[in-house]
Amino acid sequence: MSDLTGVIHDIGYQRYTGPRLGRRYVFGSLYTHGLRTAFGLGRSAKAKIFPWFVLGIVALTGLILAAVRAQVGEVVVTYSSFADTMAWLVIFFVAVVAPELVSRDLRSGVLPLYFSRPLPRADYVYAKFAALATAVWLLLGGPQLLMFLVAAFSADSLKAVWTEVGDLVPGLIYAVLWATVFAGLGLLIASLTGKRAFAAGGIVAVFLMTTPIVGVFAVLPSQTLNDLALMFSPSSLVYGVGVWLFGSEGGDDVGSFGPLYAAVAVGLVAGCIALLMARYRKVASS
Repeated sequence: MSDLTGVIHDIGYQRYTGPRLGRRYVFGSLYTHGLRTAFGLGRSAKAKIFPWFVLGIVALTGLILAAVRAQVGEVVVTYSSFADTMAWLVIFFVAVVAPELVSRDLRSGVLPLYFSRPLPRADYVYAKFAALATAVWLLLGGPQLLMFLVAAFSADSLKAVWTEVGDLVPGLIYAVLWATVFAGLGLLIASLTGKRAFAAGGIVAVFLMTTPIVGVFAVLPSQTLNDLALMFSPSSLVYGVGVWLFGSEGGDDVGSFGPLYAAVAVGLVAGCIALLMARYRKVASS
């Protein structure tokens, strides 16, 4: 029996000597990828149909409102109330985009790769949240900027332009509120299942099922409950904060509960993020 001999084969392995971009780069890449995914960029034509259809409707609405204002000389819809007008489109946009951002990752089983160093679970949550919130803000803020440009070029003095800026800023801030509340809630619901259809249906169901509760509390024979009614649905909660901060064209009022509405909105966003953190700790450990 001959002695066994071993052979070492040189397969050309070399250590990586390039730059180690680290955690910040990974976070930025995940955020950028999420934002591109929200609008179907870098994906098939089918993935672009719905987000760009919604974006087109919202932009066209803003353009029409600006054109009507330029013709009649009166504000038809203010910047702040523009988001309220587009509420249901925002709901369906979030219902489609949120599952694309997180449900696909659950279904494809790539989370262990994401959660390997140097990306902590918190960064994954924050990157996805920031991407969806930015997408919703662009959906609402972009048409407002279009409306502003039309109004600014139609203005007859620099003072009128500055007045228009003063009207625009609250609208953009209001769009941030819509974006953060809807992004947090949408991602939390979508993170519960890897099936995108179920996630989208769950998001829409939450808004549909909570809307009648607002109507019930609004007709009860108690002024306090009437003032608190808007708090029981995510979209009306955001509207209630807007009523407190910027007033209402329809005469709606939240009484002295404006700060409470704002606190509940902030708590809702913080709670959704905290639950997302807990959710992904559970996913990673299972």
